[in-house]
Amino acid sequence: TEAVGLYNVGQTCCLNSLLQVFLMNIRFTGILRRITVPPRAVQKRRNVPYQMLLLLETMQRGKQKAVFPTDLTCCLSIHGVKLFVQYDAAQLFLTLWNLIKKQMTKLELVEELRYLYTICVQEHLACQKCSFETKRYSSMVTLPLPLLDSSSYMLKTLEDCLQYFFQPEELTDQNMCFCEQCGRKTPFLQSMKLVHLPQTLTIHLKRFCFEKSTYIHKLSHYLPFPQDLDFNAVLTENQCAADDIEKAGWQYELFAVVAHSGSTNCGHYCAYIRSLTECKWYCFNDSEVCQVSWDDVKCTYGHYNLHW
Repeated sequence: TEAVGLYNVGQTCCLNSLLQVFLMNIRFTGILRRITVPPRAVQKRRNVPYQMLLLLETMQRGKQKAVFPTDLTCCLSIHGVKLFVQYDAAQLFLTLWNLIKKQMTKLELVEELRYLYTICVQEHLACQKCSFETKRYSSMVTLPLPLLDSSSYMLKTLEDCLQYFFQPEELTDQNMCFCEQCGRKTPFLQSMKLVHLPQTLTIHLKRFCFEKSTYIHKLSHYLPFPQDLDFNAVLTENQCAADDIEKAGWQYELFAVVAHSGSTNCGHYCAYIRSLTECKWYCFNDSEVCQVSWDDVKCTYGHYNLHW
C-alpha cells in the first residue's frame, strides 16, 4: 500500500525514475507477471523482464522505504547499460523497452507490449511540380516533440508542440528530393499523419538540443502541459489518418512525468507518478518518496532554478 523508493547505486537516478514509471503502470506489470521464467540461473541473471519482475516483488512484499535494484542494474550492465554514466531519459527508455521486448519469449506478450506503447504514423511526401507522391507507415515508442519552431522561437504549450510536430514542411533549396516522375530534384511537401495511439502514450520533450553542431544546450523555458489531453481537439483532420473508432480512444490522463534538473553536464532526474490504484501523485526521488499535489507536479513545467 506504500510507495517504495529505489536506492541510487551509481548515478542511477535516471534509471530509477524510469523503472518507477514502468512498475507503477498496472497494465505493464500485468504483462510482466505472465512472462516465462528462464530455466537456468545464468539465463535469469541476463533476463531483463525477469529481473524487473523480481524487483517488483521485492518492492511489494518488503516493508522498507526503499530497496536496492542491484541485481537488475547488474543484468542491464551485461547488455551495455553501465553505472556511473549520465543518461538521457528518452534514450534510456528506448533501450529498456527494446531489451524488454527482445527478451520476452511469448509472442502474445510482445504484441500486448507493442499495443501498450507503440505509436503508428503515416509519412507522406508529395512533389510540388507534379502529382507524384509516396506514403509509408512507421512506428515509434515515443513522440519526440520539439520545443522550438523553425525560426527558433519557443513554443508555449504542449498543444503547440504537438501541432508543430504534425505541421507539413516544405522541402526546398538544399532539402529538395529526387522526383521519379520529373526525373530531377524538385520541391516536396513532407507531412506526417497520426494513425494509431497506444494505451500508454510516451511524449518526449526535446529539451536537449545541439548548437553549432557539437555543443549540447538545455532548453529550460516554461512549458505547461495539461492533466487531460484529447488529440481530437488538438490536431486537425488533415493531421490524422484514422477512423472514428480509433480516434475515440485518443483521450489521455497524465500518469507520470520524468523531469531533469540541472545542466547538461551535471543534473538529476526524478519522477512524479500518479498511482492508478489510489489516484494520488507521488514524487520518486531515488530512495525518497513522498505524496505531492498537482501544484507540486507543475514545477516540472520548467525554469532555470528547478528544485524538487
